[in-house]
Amino acid sequence: MRVVLINRIFALCVVCVTTVHAQTSLTSFVNLFIGTASGANGGSGGNAFPGAAIPHAMVKVGIDVDTAPRQAGYIHDNSSVTGISLMHDEGTGGNTNGGYGIFPLFPLFNCAFTSCPVALDARKTLRVAGTDVASPGYFTTIFTNGIKLETTSTRRAGLIRFTYPSSTSQPLVVIDLANDLQRSFQGAGSLDINSNLARVTLSGTYLQSYGTDNYTAFACYDFTPPSQVSANANQSLVNFGTYTSVSSQNKANVTISANSTSLSFPFAGKSLGIETGALLQFSGSNTVLARFGVSFISTDQACANAEAEVPDWNWNSVQQASRRAWEDVLTRIETNTAAENATVVELLYSSLYRSHLVPANMTGENPYWTSAFPFYDAFFCSWDTFRTVHPLLSIISPVEWAQIVNAYVDGWRNTGYIPECRANTKKGYVQGGSDGMPILGDFAVKYANQASQLGVPTDDLYQALVDTAENTPPNWYMVGRQNTAWKTFGYIPTGWTDPSGSTGLPTREASRAVEYAVGDFAVRQAAIALKKPDGDVTKYTNRSMNFENHWNPNITSDGFSGFLQRRFANGTFAFSDPVACSPRDTVGHSCARGTDNNVGFYESSSWEYSFFFPHSMSTLIDLMGGVTTFVNRTNHYFDAGYFLAGNEPSFAIAYAFNYAGRPDQTALRVRNVVFKNFNTGIGGIPGNDDSGAMAALLVFHILGLYPVPASKQLLLGSPLLSSFSLRNDALGTVTHFTVKNFDPRSVQQSPPADQGIRLYVSQVTVNGKKAESICWLSWNDVVGGGDIEITVDSDAAAAQERGCAGSLPDSLATCGFA
Repeated sequence: MRVVLINRIFALCVVCVTTVHAQTSLTSFVNLFIGTASGANGGSGGNAFPGAAIPHAMVKVGIDVDTAPRQAGYIHDNSSVTGISLMHDEGTGGNTNGGYGIFPLFPLFNCAFTSCPVALDARKTLRVAGTDVASPGYFTTIFTNGIKLETTSTRRAGLIRFTYPSSTSQPLVVIDLANDLQRSFQGAGSLDINSNLARVTLSGTYLQSYGTDNYTAFACYDFTPPSQVSANANQSLVNFGTYTSVSSQNKANVTISANSTSLSFPFAGKSLGIETGALLQFSGSNTVLARFGVSFISTDQACANAEAEVPDWNWNSVQQASRRAWEDVLTRIETNTAAENATVVELLYSSLYRSHLVPANMTGENPYWTSAFPFYDAFFCSWDTFRTVHPLLSIISPVEWAQIVNAYVDGWRNTGYIPECRANTKKGYVQGGSDGMPILGDFAVKYANQASQLGVPTDDLYQALVDTAENTPPNWYMVGRQNTAWKTFGYIPTGWTDPSGSTGLPTREASRAVEYAVGDFAVRQAAIALKKPDGDVTKYTNRSMNFENHWNPNITSDGFSGFLQRRFANGTFAFSDPVACSPRDTVGHSCARGTDNNVGFYESSSWEYSFFFPHSMSTLIDLMGGVTTFVNRTNHYFDAGYFLAGNEPSFAIAYAFNYAGRPDQTALRVRNVVFKNFNTGIGGIPGNDDSGAMAALLVFHILGLYPVPASKQLLLGSPLLSSFSLRNDALGTVTHFTVKNFDPRSVQQSPPADQGIRLYVSQVTVNGKKAESICWLSWNDVVGGGDIEITVDSDAAAAQERGCAGSLPDSLATCGFA
């Protein structure tokens, strides 16, 4: 059969929220242990980080355990603790041993100095059950030997306190140079003890957690507090030394060298597999307080960071400042916490907290180029975060978001491409498309008029988009896109060699193609918002529709026809079972990032990815056979078990009913997704938190909103709160939402149909004026200030009949997004 490629050209009464944070801090509703269950043996593995951090901090200080998977260092089980380290990933996949975990401390007592158990396996210890306690900016636990650990932190520095049993006369502290979470110390490092200042400086080179490169980090520990810190002013350094394995073959055989002040290791290019570090002993108190600073520039910079951010070692001051920073973030979404469902409140503020842990603000710590623009890291990965994290930041955290967008643009400015999955300051693997593109397009669409005051150069932003859309890097596995193929064929061919010599991982063809299409839509949207030439708008409009070229109408699964498939360069399709890589896959296909992925999709099935046409869902409805078939197929996707709650391509599908005029189904499905897959326990995230992607998704579900990428349109569901307010500091606005006729009985997984439960949206007004649709809201209205009233009723039949009240969400194929 001859396949014709598709290339269409398209013509161009108000109730204010009662806030209670003056009486009850919103940080008290944050549960840091949600998502900290182990991912081993089929566990949920949220990989959430429960240690001390401020919003978007570089430092994330917390305990590390000895069993993997431990992507964030911590697992809420009875694993032994090996140390408390200074930096961690949050909610990621990647290396199961985790990322960072650098320069850990560990407390010891009751041992002769030169025979103390300093090696990792010798020193590790258990925690007393139930003693792990965390709140925003603070973490504490108690070891079974009676030592209490506490920590609090700033952006690049912080404090760690060990309180030993009262009978302890000379407590000791290990400072570990070699054992990051991956045990990947590769040398190019050193340790120096200044006994007069009780200062220890360290540097080391380690393997990044998601990529092929090494990174070098620096730290500075001080152990002499100023005299005004009365509880610790008497701690005096009485013994010091270094320790090192006798050999890498017998690394547990460790020699402690008293009075030795330095260690130095050349770069080895591989893990040294040794134990090495420092041992300090103190007198005068059974408490040891350590101040630390971290840097990616130098040990001097690490010490300067500590001195600048924790100048007086005042624990209460640091902890209170952290709490205030989190309170500022949390109050950007306010509700009457006493009146709402308690579980929903806890889920809301815990999720809002996690959505602001990363990316990490590493401004002033860029080791590669000098720039006047911010430097953020932990873009791990844009594939995970562009759908929910960045749209949430666009609404309530625009100042921080502008800094993050600037960091993406500055990455292009200095490397030629928008960074995609930068981790540990190094480029990581490209998972799908170059998914920083929708993020930059989103900013252009929403803040074109405020970009100058937010410090974002829009000409550079647009050029970053165009260059990433047009140019093909030498290795599109690490950055950028396979644009030569995309522009030559209008799809991503299977088994095709690029004559330019550009290479990459030649898998995930179908899923990459639909993400490339969304990226081109982002360029199109930016071109319109920034008043670029009409020719650009037409080019990227057309190219964004190339996802249709991977659609094979002749593939049938479960009685439904038409699915995304791989294609060869000659235009014929390569068959992949749509069930492959879904929860119903009984064969065990690989859809991971690897050469064994032969189905054409990344971390998802064709059943799932075939719904991912967010900029032209009307096209999808036509391809699937019309509205009735589309609704039936979407319901079947959920009911038959193809839905994978922890998977980003699934995020928007519960809202897909709105495009078919069935918001009643959206209201029901979102509730089912929330209460079936999320809870306040340690297993309360259905899979990795994915750098806050799951957290931001849950925030949107609770608010009854879902963002369309690179647009000003938010799909409207049925909120799980009776009222809430959204604050936007860049625009100086507060928008109050009220759900008229809100029914607390609707806050459940499956509201019974025969009990008159009110949950179907029947009308929306914006500042007293009837809104255009009950299926979507304009971003301008959501952040515009004033009052939005959402009326709900219980009549399911009427809800189905009224549909979207004559205004479906936008699609390119119906001339939307003009």
